[in-house]
Amino acid sequence: MSQESPSGPQATNATASDSTDTSNEHSTLGAYVTGGAEFNRDTNYIEDRITHDGRPGINGEPGWPVEPGRYRLIAARACPWANRAVIVRRLLGLEDSISLGQPGPTHDARSWTFDLDPGGVDPVLGIERIQSAYFRRFPDYPRGITVPAIVDIASGAVVTNSFPQITLDFATEWTRFHRVGAPDLYPEHLRAEIDSVSKRVFTEVNNGVYRCGFAGSQEAYGSAYTRLWTALDWLEERLTGQRYLVGDTITEADVRLFTTLARFDAVYHGHFKCNRQKLTELPALWGYARDLFQTPGFGDTIDFVQIKQHYYIVHEDINPTRMVPQGPDPAGWLEPHGRESLGGRPFGDGTPPGPVRLGEEVSPGHGAA
Repeated sequence: MSQESPSGPQATNATASDSTDTSNEHSTLGAYVTGGAEFNRDTNYIEDRITHDGRPGINGEPGWPVEPGRYRLIAARACPWANRAVIVRRLLGLEDSISLGQPGPTHDARSWTFDLDPGGVDPVLGIERIQSAYFRRFPDYPRGITVPAIVDIASGAVVTNSFPQITLDFATEWTRFHRVGAPDLYPEHLRAEIDSVSKRVFTEVNNGVYRCGFAGSQEAYGSAYTRLWTALDWLEERLTGQRYLVGDTITEADVRLFTTLARFDAVYHGHFKCNRQKLTELPALWGYARDLFQTPGFGDTIDFVQIKQHYYIVHEDINPTRMVPQGPDPAGWLEPHGRESLGGRPFGDGTPPGPVRLGEEVSPGHGAA
């Protein structure tokens, strides 16, 4: 079975010092699609957690204490799983506590590179590719070199790449450092429902689009396609009568769905063949997606140019020409959504986040404006 990590193929035996590829040695061809097989995601991550008391993990993993300024979040704009962490960090106001490094939109079979930074080097970690932080901790790390990843700045070693847990810990373990007015994205009385909805969204939608795109046979694709659209129909019905997925405020569940919806028409509809309908043809989901996009902390993290560059250039298995499409026109994301009529309070008793941190803005012409 093909094993693929959230935003990159499995690590190769390349060393951390490898930085410039002058041949096809590190091509991603064959990394994503296995002929005749359905796509199965490798969900084994580095499960270390950063907690308020630095307690060890349930299996004896080392504990990492919450300490402002100690850690750096590495999260490429292109990656939907990393995009979640960027959104939650911004909604909660953790910019002063956890710095942000953003690799460029493409990578080879080794890992993401900091090619957008001066000299191609992350200015805090001093490395050219995130692979180096993984190898600093695990010299023979055998799995996918993925983002998001949190790195211990002093040692330069990766702490965790468990994207589902990172955002939950931002919401529950870093509370001392949340901004005044930060929303409760994981309210205790709704956690069971958030977890249930999020599980279906992950298996059928977040990962469902990848099962379509990386299917190795017509049969595998057909099965994945049916499952995806069954779930999207369920979401369309659910969101017809309520503004948010769970309760009357934005929660973790909305963040998790949003990053897939933001990429749907630009990438998944065509590139991954998820083409029964476009997002813009689903009234409730399209209105919901625009509602969130226009909420501070969501749309201001979306870089459509980098998103398209990542998928269409990196996935040589399904786009060997590596041509990046011009469309679709993103201007529709700013059209009125009318979802206020359903009620709801986006931030509950809290307030919206302030302006995007200087240096973390989406480049002009890369968003919807």
